[in-house]
Amino acid sequence: MSQLIDFILHIDVHLVTIVNLFGDWTYLILFSIIFIETGAVIMPFLPGDSLLFAASAMSANPKYSLDIWIFVAIFWFAAVLGDSLNFFIGHYLGKKLTKTKFFSRIIKESDLKRTEEFFDKHGGVAISLARFMPIIRTLAPFVYGGSGGNFKTFIRYCLIGATAWVTICCGAGYFFGNFPIVKEHFSLIIIGIIAVSLIPAIIGAIKSKTSKK
Repeated sequence: MSQLIDFILHIDVHLVTIVNLFGDWTYLILFSIIFIETGAVIMPFLPGDSLLFAASAMSANPKYSLDIWIFVAIFWFAAVLGDSLNFFIGHYLGKKLTKTKFFSRIIKESDLKRTEEFFDKHGGVAISLARFMPIIRTLAPFVYGGSGGNFKTFIRYCLIGATAWVTICCGAGYFFGNFPIVKEHFSLIIIGIIAVSLIPAIIGAIKSKTSKK
């Protein structure tokens, strides 16, 4: 876990290493990370927003020879395909998986309930909003599929969320990631991105506990 935390906080350094070692294969590696983070229900802790930001910042630097438009394309497809896989896992295996010990050790029941409450409050729009919220963005397709949600409705909001997410995260990284002040305090920027993305989930949890009391 400590290695994962180090990878997330110093993702810019680790991405340079990946690019130097694997060259053009970097695109496939980063596609796989986003796809797994989104599509594998038990991997919500993998980097998402920070990875898009850091990769896009590198693409703006000519010395790395990375194409921002390739990043935009692969991240968008990874998000949509991952969400779709997650939806069908929830649809066909959701109830069985949630009863297994292995699943319950990795995914907390409180996270599942928080995601369900998020859907109850926002309806189908929650699919788009969840894309900006770590953990919930991984659980949302699973919960929606498991609750018998309609795939046509799901994919419509999924496309909207993925498009907005990739545009904002990649755009921010590409245009602002190479500012001297950002490069000097990259770890703090990453922590800030994670903290801001967690705010809606924290507020929702507090409101939920308050209303129950």
